[in-house]
Amino acid sequence: MNIHARNHYLSEFMRVAETLPGADVPWLGRLRAAAIDRFAQRGFPTRRDEEWKYTNLAALENHPFFAAAARPDRATARAIANSLALDGEAGHVLVFHNGHYMPSLSSPGKLPAGVRLCSLADALNVEPEMVEPWLWDEEPQSAFGALNAAFMSDGAFLRLERGTVLEEPVHLLFISTGTDGMCHAKNIIVAEEGAAATVIEHHVGTDGALYFNNVVTRIFAAAGTAIVHHKLQQESREAFHVAGVHAFQQRDSRFESHSFSLGAALTRNDITTTFDAPGCEATLNGLYLADGNRHVDNHTRIDHRKPHCTSREHYRGVLDGTARAVFNGKIVVHPGAQKTSAFQANHNLLLSRDVEIDTKPELEIYADDVKCNHGATVGQLDEKQLFYLRSRGIDEAVARSLLVHAFAQELIERIRTGALRTRLEQLLLARLPQDQLIGELR
Repeated sequence: MNIHARNHYLSEFMRVAETLPGADVPWLGRLRAAAIDRFAQRGFPTRRDEEWKYTNLAALENHPFFAAAARPDRATARAIANSLALDGEAGHVLVFHNGHYMPSLSSPGKLPAGVRLCSLADALNVEPEMVEPWLWDEEPQSAFGALNAAFMSDGAFLRLERGTVLEEPVHLLFISTGTDGMCHAKNIIVAEEGAAATVIEHHVGTDGALYFNNVVTRIFAAAGTAIVHHKLQQESREAFHVAGVHAFQQRDSRFESHSFSLGAALTRNDITTTFDAPGCEATLNGLYLADGNRHVDNHTRIDHRKPHCTSREHYRGVLDGTARAVFNGKIVVHPGAQKTSAFQANHNLLLSRDVEIDTKPELEIYADDVKCNHGATVGQLDEKQLFYLRSRGIDEAVARSLLVHAFAQELIERIRTGALRTRLEQLLLARLPQDQLIGELR
């Protein structure tokens, strides 16, 4: 345990505790105090911890980050928010700057009856009882979950009443600027029976900014619900981004997670879902692009606790420079979870001899009537395909870019929200040689 890092975060908590949302709510004070105690006892994980054996947190621990004050640079935030607006999608937009809600930049739009969408800080200050049932039972084994529970400053609260269908997506835009700040955002999505919604969670930071974002999104899907969650991470190349997306599913619910990691010096994504009733379905898709000396770590877990449930998981990575990536996908089929159908695949494309990928797909099966399989591939560009394109007169650099584009595009095509799919295609093209490549694609 890094004692200096632990003491720094304890000192920061004591400094800001009385300024956090809901500071005068007794049950919330107890939750925060228990969470910071949990962090103090455990500290940050080390490479001796199985779940963190391939990810070194020394750089994060050794840099002191401070809780960001609610003094936003509105001009900078407005310029960034305007540049990131999704063309053609009105949606319901909530903008956060350095972890604090910006109502002047947000446009929630007209919400149908049965939908509550607001800042989590506002809910904790005004109607804490509305949020209380969904804040307990934080993941006790996670140091970052404990830090988030202690420091949570803002985020989005979305509640869909029974049978409510939100036609337009909810767009949560988190903008980070400045250096040495840390933000612990929490998003809560509660869907009652038969409800449906699409949520886009987008994180972006200014170039050169060194900061620490620790985000938790909790999704509660009641019977017959359909929730689609998109996560687009475009943090500064110097930033640290640690995040958890945790879903809890009831009978016949459908949950989709689409995760795109394109930024940050160090990224860690923990994405989990638990089937607590029969008939659940989950789809977990992910794409990660890393170059330079960036590090991206994706850990997923799907718990099949009940019978007649289905899960599908597809993750792809493209690595260049001296980048390193980790994929650890675990599917657990619990006793009694008969008629489970589960599939998991992780494919990685290595563009440099100096990159490294540690991929570990896992199956734990404690039932006998199941259909489960998994697999992983790691390789370079196919020389035969490259030769075919070169023989058609295509420049070698463009040919390589076309193959990389095709490899990543398969995940992007799974996005049904048109404006987001277009934005991701533009971001992918921006990573590749532009002029000749665009001409070939046309």
